[in-house]
Amino acid sequence: MQINTVSNGNSIYDLLMIDIETVPQFQDHEQLPELWKSLWFDKISKTVPETVTPEESYLQKAGILAEFGKIICISTGYLILNENKELTLRVKSIYGHNEKVILQSFADLIEKLHKHNKNFEFAGHNIREFDIPYICRRMLINQMQLPAYLHLHGAKPWDVKMVDTLQWWKFGDYKNYISLNLLANVLGIPTSKTDIDGSMVQHVYYKEKNLPRIVEYCQRDVVVVANIVLRFKNLPLLKEENVIIVE
Repeated sequence: MQINTVSNGNSIYDLLMIDIETVPQFQDHEQLPELWKSLWFDKISKTVPETVTPEESYLQKAGILAEFGKIICISTGYLILNENKELTLRVKSIYGHNEKVILQSFADLIEKLHKHNKNFEFAGHNIREFDIPYICRRMLINQMQLPAYLHLHGAKPWDVKMVDTLQWWKFGDYKNYISLNLLANVLGIPTSKTDIDGSMVQHVYYKEKNLPRIVEYCQRDVVVVANIVLRFKNLPLLKEENVIIVE
């Protein structure tokens, strides 16, 4: 059974679904070194209303800016056919408090995949503008060598092998933005936003100190992305029992 994607003639079995979860490097603005308080103000002063304090803006935005945030979880998933010829998604997460260890483990995982399948592509929601650039920036900040398949600086858009469900939904309309949660609901796909959402991640991490809860949330996003890809291909959604979490 071979099912082609809508681009490049690659099959859905070439796609590596990906989602990351990020938090501010420090729990709050007060813990920032003085130099970094100044750098934070310079970063946000032109885009945040004057009525919003640096302390408030830090809690709102630091986690999504690679210069001030860090990655605490990367979840991946790929589609296979099981013994009953049913589509199955195998999901693996890399997570922890040491970002460099997470990034190195991710690089090792992708290196193995690249050697096994030269046609693999990253797939996710808004990964072209968030997840993949964030990973690349954090690797450089951690003084890590970028793997060849992440040498995207200066690359032409058509040279970047990536499936982004946000771009798919735009259908060429560059003004349109849609969240993963809204897109899932529009397409009748069970959503991952049943426990927490992205705005709650740093609270769960720093206040609740419940990283496993964040990992589960990240994994559910990967499942949603896989189902969106299947819906675009007019294929049945994954059965719950066919989502396998790999330790």
